[in-house]
Amino acid sequence: MTPRLDMIGIVATDMARTLDFYRRLGLEIPPGAEDEPHVEVTLPHGLRLAWDTVEVARSVDPNWSPVRGGGAALAFRYDTPAEVDGGYAEMTGAGFTGHREPWDAPWGQRYAVLHDPDGTTVDLFAPLPTIA
Repeated sequence: MTPRLDMIGIVATDMARTLDFYRRLGLEIPPGAEDEPHVEVTLPHGLRLAWDTVEVARSVDPNWSPVRGGGAALAFRYDTPAEVDGGYAEMTGAGFTGHREPWDAPWGQRYAVLHDPDGTTVDLFAPLPTIA
């Protein structure tokens, strides 16, 4: 059997703030989930995204310690460049950390970078219109 990627897990030091961040990006996280030590959602193609409290992380690995940003990044695709600008403005307006304001990247996308409450990099992007 070949293994397949099934879940991406993130440790949240403040579950309520973290879930608010991802809800604002459009993930359907059930109400009241912020009171749980483990929360997960199944994305449209079956991949699960999960958040655990520090206590849960330490129950798996007693020596666990936080690493800001951890080297991983999540990327959320929008349909239009204007939606990237609006999404970035909404997230930073809600007090979340903007890392890089939207710009037209040379690889043909409108791109912006945020950090979630624990420093995980979250990219926002949309294809730039092509000129025929």
